[in-house]
Parts: sequence; C-alpha cells; structure tokens
Amino acid sequence: MFLENTVNHKEQFGWIEVICGSMFSGKTEELIRRLKRAQFAKQKVEIFKPAIDTRYHDEMVVSHDSNEIRSTPVPAAANISILAQGCDVVGIDEAQFFDDEIVTVCNDLANQGIRVIVAGLDMDFKGNPFGPMPALMATAEYVTKVHAVCTRTGNLAHFSFRKADNDKLVMLGETEEYEPLSRAAYYHAMKKDQGK
Repeated sequence: MFLENTVNHKEQFGWIEVICGSMFSGKTEELIRRLKRAQFAKQKVEIFKPAIDTRYHDEMVVSHDSNEIRSTPVPAAANISILAQGCDVVGIDEAQFFDDEIVTVCNDLANQGIRVIVAGLDMDFKGNPFGPMPALMATAEYVTKVHAVCTRTGNLAHFSFRKADNDKLVMLGETEEYEPLSRAAYYHAMKKDQGK
C-alpha cells in the first residue's frame, strides 16, 4: 500500500514511486491520479512517455478509461533529465519501453529533490521481468502493484497474455491483442499455445 511521504524540509532528497502490474490493471489511471493531485497542490509537474507510444494520443498520457494528462514524448530516457529541470514532481508512463538509462535518470532526479512517479508493466507477455522495471522497483522507495481482473476466471490477474500471434517483445496493443489473466489461466493458456 502506498502512503504519502511526510514532508521534512531539512532533507532535500526526493524519492521514487513505482506503479506496476499487468495490462488493464489501472497503472496509468493511478499515475494520472497522483500527478493531478500534485498539480492541484500547485507543484511544478512534468510528465513524460516514450515517443513510440502513440496508441491513444501523440502528446497525452491516456488511461484505458480515457482519463488523460498532457505529456512530453521523448525518444530516450536521457532526454528526461534535461526537460525536468526545476520540477517538483516528474511522472513517467510506460517505463518498460525506455532503455536502462531510465534507472539512472530516476535516481538522479530523486537525488535532486524531485518526487519521481513511474508506471510500467512489470512483466512482458512471456511472464518475464520487463526491461528496466525490476531495477526501478528495487531502487524505489515505494512500489504499488496493481492488478487487473482475469477475463477467464474473475480472479486477480497479473499476467498480460498476448492473443496475437507475434513474438516481438514490444508490440503496442489493446484488448484485441492482450488479455489480463490470473496465474492459473495464464499457465493453461501458455500450455495450450505450446501444444499448437
């Protein structure tokens, strides 16, 4: 469970919050909620997303529920450091699509006194840790794992099952291509796919 950090003005360090889970679990929704609260508190907020993520909008971070917040698309994690100067809060969506430099960028920002909120898939469609997310989770002060609801069993889902016949690691998609599954449903779906 995430608890807001207490404010100690003597300590000039920020922190990192990671929101992770499967597809359709509400990661982006939670990221937007936290960022809008910071904006309401009159904090200087900047939001970034990978330039390759153009599913809903080129410049907006948009949740599956159509909640949105303006963002800056960047081609690489290193761009964030340059664009985040003077911020109180930095939000980063779809962190799994960034290069490993995102871990250093987030830690450098936190060390400058910035609150860094990162959202991303913790596992890829094969059930393996996804990109820089494990390292971000390890260095973060707060990690919130959110869950979807399994479309086959109704239980909590934390696997993103790819329905499309495509082995590329990065494949942007929605409900036509992906389905949130529980461990049992994912195991049976993968077993069935291997039997083809």
